[in-house]
Amino acid sequence: MSLSTHVLDAAAGAPATGVPVRLERRDGTVVFEGKTDDDGRISGWNPEAGVYRLVFEVDGEFYPEVVVTFRITDDSAHYHVPLLLSPFAYSTYRGS
Repeated sequence: MSLSTHVLDAAAGAPATGVPVRLERRDGTVVFEGKTDDDGRISGWNPEAGVYRLVFEVDGEFYPEVVVTFRITDDSAHYHVPLLLSPFAYSTYRGS
């Protein structure tokens, strides 16, 4: 099982670099931490099945952080959770 994320700044039309991201278990235990690279990505995290939160410290004008809660059910699958940011909105989905 592997997990990756990609943060894109829709207002700038570019990857969001240097964004601190935490992967937490449902109970708040931090499993992994990192910052997005020059392409706005983090990869190589390998959590087990369960419910997790990705906490993106975006430090935006309106949203200081974005929290995405999701469930990992298949230990053999790759999970990709992108985040698309703009000053007053964000969206996410299960990518490939």
